[in-house]
Amino acid sequence: MTSKQWEELLAVIDGKQISRQPVGFIIDSPWLPGWTGVSTLDYYTSDETWFNSNSRVLAKFPEITFLPGFWSEYGMCTEPSAFGARSVWYRDNLPHAEKVIHTSKDISELPQPNVEFDGLLPYMINRLKNLESRIIDSGHSLKFAVTRGPLNIATFLMGTTEFMLLLALEPDKAHELLEKITRFICDWIAYQKACFPSIDGIFLLDDIVGFVGEEECREFVVPYLKKAFEAIPARVRFFHNDAFGLVCSPFLREIGVNLFNFAFDHPINQIRELAGPDIVLLGNLPPRDILAAATPDEVYSATLHMMKGVAVHSRIIWSCGGGVPQNVSTENLSAFLFAVNSFHKIFIPET
Repeated sequence: MTSKQWEELLAVIDGKQISRQPVGFIIDSPWLPGWTGVSTLDYYTSDETWFNSNSRVLAKFPEITFLPGFWSEYGMCTEPSAFGARSVWYRDNLPHAEKVIHTSKDISELPQPNVEFDGLLPYMINRLKNLESRIIDSGHSLKFAVTRGPLNIATFLMGTTEFMLLLALEPDKAHELLEKITRFICDWIAYQKACFPSIDGIFLLDDIVGFVGEEECREFVVPYLKKAFEAIPARVRFFHNDAFGLVCSPFLREIGVNLFNFAFDHPINQIRELAGPDIVLLGNLPPRDILAAATPDEVYSATLHMMKGVAVHSRIIWSCGGGVPQNVSTENLSAFLFAVNSFHKIFIPET
C-alpha cells in the first residue's frame, strides 16, 4: 500500500471527504495466480513469482487500493499449520489443512504454537523480510498484520460440523479451544508487528462468525475477536466475514472493528443501519455472479445500480462482497472502476 492510499484509508475511516470515490478489493491466492497466468503452487513456492504477481496488479490498477497489499499467505493452511495440521497441496487449486482434533479430548493436548518457529509462519515472515526492500522501492509498505479468526481456525483444526456441535454440546471445551487459538492469534499479530514496524492495521478474516446466532455471537465471538483486535495498537481494524453478517454487525463497534467487508447478500444500507455510522463498509457487488461471471457492460451497470441504492456515501469503500474470486478479468475490474469514477457525473449534476 502506498503512503497516499494509506492516508486516504485513514481519512475515510475518520469520515473525511477525499478527492475521489475510494475503491478497494481484497486479493490473494484464489485470484492472483490465475490473473497473472501462473500456477497456484508456483505462486506459493516462488518468492519471485509472488512478488511479480502482486507488483503487476498494483501497477495495472494504481487507483484501486488492494487489501491488505503484498499478502504473504498459504491459503487456509497458514494458521492451522502452526498447530501441526498436515497441508495438502495442488498445482492449480487451493491447498487444504487436515484435521488435528478428532474428539473434544484432543483440545487439551493441542500445543500452543510458537509463532516464530512453527508451521508455515516462518516462511511467511521470511518472504516479506527478503522482499521488503523491493516492496519499499516500489512505493509500497507493509501496513497490515493478517490472520484468520478464532472460529475459522477452529473449523480447520476439527471440521466445521464438529466445531458447531462443540459450541452446542460442550461449550466449556469450545471456550478452551477458542482461548488457546486467540492466544495464538494475539501472539501472531504481535510478532508480525515486531518484524515489520510499519504495520498499523489488523486484518482478521472469519466467515464462521456468520454461522452462529445472536446468543452464540455474544458468548463465542465478541470476547475473542475483541481480544484479537487489541493485540497491538492499530489505526485500522479490518474484519472480513462474507458469510451471514447481520448477527455480528451490531457488535462490530464493541469488538473494535472500524472497517468491515461483508456478504453481497446484505444491502449496504442494511449493514449501515446495524453497524452504525462510524464503521467503514467495504462492498458490496456480488463477487462470483457479477464481478467474475458478468460482461464488462453488466459489471458497469450493476456497480452504478449498487451505488445509486446507497443512502449515504461517506465511510464507504466500493468493492465486492468478499475477496476477489477466481476468473475476474482485467476488463471487469476496469468496468467497476470506471462506473465508480463516473457515478457523480451521471447522477449528481453540477450546480
